[in-house]
Amino acid sequence: RRIAHSRYNKVVKRTTKYKAHDEKNECKVGDMVRVIETRPISKDKRWKVLEIVEKAI
Repeated sequence: RRIAHSRYNKVVKRTTKYKAHDEKNECKVGDMVRVIETRPISKDKRWKVLEIVEKAI
């Protein structure tokens, strides 16, 4: 996401990290995945990995 800073009007990049449940342990660091919202699995996990869109190099 790119947004304009409220005071300085400079375009900045915003990122968010989500903890997602990966049942089959298929994902690696850097993979691009599609997630879906699900019931709470733990204190922080409310997302489940649906599919791996792009594998990391």
